[in-house]
Amino acid sequence: MPSTMAGILFIGSLLLALAICYKPLGDYMFRVYTGTRHNSVERVTYRLLGVNADSEQRWGVYARGVLAFSMLSILFLYGLQRLQDHLFLSLGMEPVEPSLAWNTAVSFVTNTNWQAYSGEATMGHVVQTAGLAVQNFVSAAVGMAVAIALVRGFARSKTDTLGNFWVDLVRGTLRILLPIAFVAALLLVAGGAIQTFADHSTWTTLTGGGQTFTPAAAASQEAIKDLGTNGGGIFNVNSAHPFENPTSWTNWLTIFLLTVIASCLPRTFGRMVGDNRQGYAIVSVMAIIAIISVGVTQWAELGTSGTVPQAIGQAMEGRESRFGVSNSGVFATATTLTSTGSVNSFHDSYTAIGGGMLIFNMLLGEVAPGGVGAGLYGMLVLAVITVFVAGLMVGRTPEYLGKKIGAREIKLASLYFLITPTLVLLGTAVAMATETGRSAMLNSGPHGLSEILYAYTSASNNNGSAFAGVSVNTTFHNTTLGLCMALGRFLPIVLVLALAGSLARQAPVPASAGTLPTYRPQFVGMVVGVTIILVALTFLPALALGPLAEGLL
Repeated sequence: MPSTMAGILFIGSLLLALAICYKPLGDYMFRVYTGTRHNSVERVTYRLLGVNADSEQRWGVYARGVLAFSMLSILFLYGLQRLQDHLFLSLGMEPVEPSLAWNTAVSFVTNTNWQAYSGEATMGHVVQTAGLAVQNFVSAAVGMAVAIALVRGFARSKTDTLGNFWVDLVRGTLRILLPIAFVAALLLVAGGAIQTFADHSTWTTLTGGGQTFTPAAAASQEAIKDLGTNGGGIFNVNSAHPFENPTSWTNWLTIFLLTVIASCLPRTFGRMVGDNRQGYAIVSVMAIIAIISVGVTQWAELGTSGTVPQAIGQAMEGRESRFGVSNSGVFATATTLTSTGSVNSFHDSYTAIGGGMLIFNMLLGEVAPGGVGAGLYGMLVLAVITVFVAGLMVGRTPEYLGKKIGAREIKLASLYFLITPTLVLLGTAVAMATETGRSAMLNSGPHGLSEILYAYTSASNNNGSAFAGVSVNTTFHNTTLGLCMALGRFLPIVLVLALAGSLARQAPVPASAGTLPTYRPQFVGMVVGVTIILVALTFLPALALGPLAEGLL
């Protein structure tokens, strides 16, 4: 089969599978978050946590719950890494040094999963499973909880409560993430992924004595990290490793897992606000942005310049031969459009335009479909900004889903949008202005700038993928990237919850002849345009000095 046709079928089958799952999975998540009954496992969990599951929380209490849980998780994961030589199944690993332990703890708790280390040579089984794998679940569940709280802000009126964070956290983990991850792990095992605990001698035998690996159940780890749109793997090359992602089939499944929950949450949103058309509008925006991104990346990578690439029709540097250029490009697009650090190719080897598109995907805020939960609440904030812009055009107070977007609401939405650019540009500037920061660059000129820009974009947007051409396991980068991850996660969450609280207190505004219909193609196009234009205006100078300049060389 021609490679072009194979690529079209690969992408088409993914879109079809996501479309099939949209309604049933979205409706299931709606029932999970709106149900009033607690199962026996959940009741036991609430008792252990000392939580009254039937009480509701104001936005401030909800936010404090998110922050307290996350801070305790960071301390626990940091301590686990620093004490790993005293743990059983440590496999003889030394304690993780302080700056790397800080970076990794923040990375996994913020759902970033940036890895500045070689997993198989740095951490034993207990840290990998009791630490990192657990955070792959609960950090994703935190994002989903925040998204649902914002949706409740739109759906409710004249109230100051948004639900219960602990209930949302537990239900998202036990009822959504765990069951799907269990099934996905079985499918990955059937596809050839390794699922076992093994010591050094076992893996030395299996690999012919040339290398030693210490994988902690690779198949289940792959399912967990992909479902939670995380990138943390136990191998340094992540999903390019045949133990984690052995075939084109597992590659397809991995991309599906990266996107399925985030793609179906708009259906949950539509059900909760009582208008499924609103969900279709939001998922349409996500789909349009994703299709544009896939198209640009494929065009850039399959149409590479140079005698040899043109002769064979593609450039294979940095790609796995079992995936090829096209499927690697789809994976790279999916991993940068979602809050996912998982990679199956070296993004540093991409063309200037292809690599620049991957950076732009993250700069969009990862909203197409974005991280689990984070993609939905990011897109809803962009929708709020869009209706505000539309209101300015016609001289009318903007409204969205029956709620007025006044001064308080637009200030919160604007601050949300400005946090990430501030972190990205400030972090990149500091790194480029210091010898310590520049020393991590493995290339000079525009490509070197792209490496640093990519790193701080990935950290600030809680993506976790890397260009694979920058050495960031230094005290400087571990510290600064860790700060970007923490601030890029928790400041937006607080602003989203404050926005949700402000919306929930409002009385609904009746629709009138001047109300902007937010479910029609016109609105979908406006949100797409506002999203792309805002990001382009904010980051064009940085992109012009990096990937765009490289593309002109």
